Amino acid sequence: MVNEFRDKNYWAVILGGSQGLGLATARKLAQHGMNICVVHRTRKTDLPEAEAEFNRIEANGILFRHYNVDATNADKRKFVIADLQAQLGENAKVRALIHSIAKGNLKPMISADQRQLQHDDFQLTLDAMAISLYDWTNDLRIASLFAADARIISFTSEGSTKAWKNYAAVSAAKAALEAISRSIALEMAPLGIRTNCIMAGVTDTASLRMIPDADTLLSHSKQRNPFSRLTQATDVANVAYLLCKDEAAWINGAVIPVNGGEHLQ
Repeated sequence: MVNEFRDKNYWAVILGGSQGLGLATARKLAQHGMNICVVHRTRKTDLPEAEAEFNRIEANGILFRHYNVDATNADKRKFVIADLQAQLGENAKVRALIHSIAKGNLKPMISADQRQLQHDDFQLTLDAMAISLYDWTNDLRIASLFAADARIISFTSEGSTKAWKNYAAVSAAKAALEAISRSIALEMAPLGIRTNCIMAGVTDTASLRMIPDADTLLSHSKQRNPFSRLTQATDVANVAYLLCKDEAAWINGAVIPVNGGEHLQ
């Protein structure tokens, strides 16, 4: 295993890193010597499993911190960043900010037997899954925690351009996430910040299972994938790792499909 990040005092701040794509990315970066900070929202009943995962990550011989707080709460965000400032010291820097927040409303626009999508549902979902990318990026910038060659990576989906039932609020958030990512890529490039989105293929995660009729979506995605399989969280984590490498410094402002060609048909 190549440990190219070891001894560089690099950290990855992963928002939503206790499961799914965020957790897989934490595992992958830790294997290559990146120190890891996970900001997650985990219920008390699920904490033992999350902490077991965190222990396995820390066993890679890296430094590890985690905060079980709501990453979308402004006060909690400021607390985490202030604590990181105090703990990291002057030499350690954030090489990667990984945005993997899945906090949104999956409701129909029209329904006779369940609550319909409201303005507040859109607002909550946009704030959590899109605008929070800018909030964390800007506050880390103000705190001077970014490395000279930093990478910001967020996870989007085909739902940013396609209409799926009950997905309207998340679809709007994913489209906004991509737009915000492009603007950060343009306006913060002079600071050495590279910003990209990974458009992950359909992956069987807890977040996806919350989508109504998820089994149909999983089956359809597998059928149209050239490799006849679903995207795995490790597939996405591998590309997040590649984007963190020195050799990826000239990739900026992109939306990169990581789906085995699922988007081709």
